[in-house]
Amino acid sequence: MSTAAPVRPGEEWRTLDKRTLLVTAAVMAGVVTGAGVPTVLGLSGGTGPGRALAWVLPPALLLMAGSIGADYIRWRRTRYRIGAERAELHTGLLVVRRRSLARERIRSVDLTANPLLRILGLVKVRIGTGEQTGGASTLELDPVTRAEGERLRTELLDRVPSASAAHPDGMLAALDPRWIRYAPLSFVAPLLGGTAAGGVMQVSDWFGVQNEVIGWIGDRFRDTAVLTMIVVLAVAALLAGVVGSLGLWIEMWWNHRLEREPGGTLRVRRGLLTSRSVSIEERRLRGVEVVEPLGVRLVGAARVDAVATGIAQDDEDEHTDLKTLLPAAPKAVADAVAARVLRETSAPTSTAVLVPHPLAARGRRLRWAVGAALVPVVPLVVLGLLVTEVLLVVAAVSAAVLVPVAVLGALDAYRNLGHGLSGDYLVARSGTVRRSTVALQRGGVIGWTVKQSYFQRRAGLVTVVATTAAGAGAYAVPDAAVGEGLGFAAEAVPGLLGPFLEG
Repeated sequence: MSTAAPVRPGEEWRTLDKRTLLVTAAVMAGVVTGAGVPTVLGLSGGTGPGRALAWVLPPALLLMAGSIGADYIRWRRTRYRIGAERAELHTGLLVVRRRSLARERIRSVDLTANPLLRILGLVKVRIGTGEQTGGASTLELDPVTRAEGERLRTELLDRVPSASAAHPDGMLAALDPRWIRYAPLSFVAPLLGGTAAGGVMQVSDWFGVQNEVIGWIGDRFRDTAVLTMIVVLAVAALLAGVVGSLGLWIEMWWNHRLEREPGGTLRVRRGLLTSRSVSIEERRLRGVEVVEPLGVRLVGAARVDAVATGIAQDDEDEHTDLKTLLPAAPKAVADAVAARVLRETSAPTSTAVLVPHPLAARGRRLRWAVGAALVPVVPLVVLGLLVTEVLLVVAAVSAAVLVPVAVLGALDAYRNLGHGLSGDYLVARSGTVRRSTVALQRGGVIGWTVKQSYFQRRAGLVTVVATTAAGAGAYAVPDAAVGEGLGFAAEAVPGLLGPFLEG
């Protein structure tokens, strides 16, 4: 641990905002209410409501008091300061933790505020160096006032302004409310529908009325065929998922703004109830990835992700995509935003001439797809021969549905394969359920991995993987012709792979 810098005028130690105690009290009140009400209702049947409340209320109050007391101690024992050379944070009671980050290594200052923090005018500030080393490379101030958070972000990310008349600072993209039409086309909708159905059954079980709910559903479909009932329930769950996906999209992306600030910092601001502000230094940017999930691709839309170093997932919210610069939007808009982010006149992801892959790559995808489609069919055939011929009919229907879908998916996956070079970027495209086109700075490639299985070797194919410190860490060009794939890697980064090639 580095020695703390001496205190200078204006660099005094500061404390977190004391209203953190109000936040803790409100959160714990919600927790004990949510857990206590079902418990009281469950106990009321045997002991009466008064006795049940007497059993539940004291532990609930004790839990609230303990949580508020612990947060008070955390508040009293936490202090931070921003010096000329270092940002420092001291916290802890029995185990005192002292963290210190060199200011020149700070790469991100992200602000987050849930509805309760927003009401109180507070934010949580996360200061990071962009290194994937866990909490040691991050200082978290939870909470401070919004004004203090903005001051810290401006001060710590203050860089020499960039002079570029062709690509000026300012707004790069702003939310168009019409983009909400893409929300139900994602895979989130059916997942939320299934979650809603499971939630109804779970809540009914908590209140002891699950059998009544099942009976009520059965009464509604008393004179209905089983298949019709299944279809109706599936459609109802899907509609619930659509509504949920719309609500989730509004919460995550409302008020979305993508800006380039003086000094070369990209800032993404978004959120309806929980506001988020994510900053990415352009010198950490190694490219962009245009992602087209199947649903939105069918209607001509795509989203834009940053390929940058030091973007970690928010541990407290796994649904937060910190790397996403633009939500699903019309493809032309996504390409334009990608070009602005890269400071290019046109996006390499849309203008690069991609080399198609050989027919052997199509054959591999067809075999994989048909094999996967037959996995559930083969056991049905075996059971049909051994048990009942009805399963043979089910197997035939399954094969008739799954195999054509698999073949279409394989052909689409083959059409999407491609790679090429465009100026300072190498471009690779692949995928069908999730088609991805990445434009990666050639200078950001730190190594190549060459993979060739026995079957690839027989087919004359090879997979080359560009290794980088940014984004996913590795971007593959699968099933390219051997000469084409190796030549692409050698040309993309001269001198890196060349010494290992023959002829």
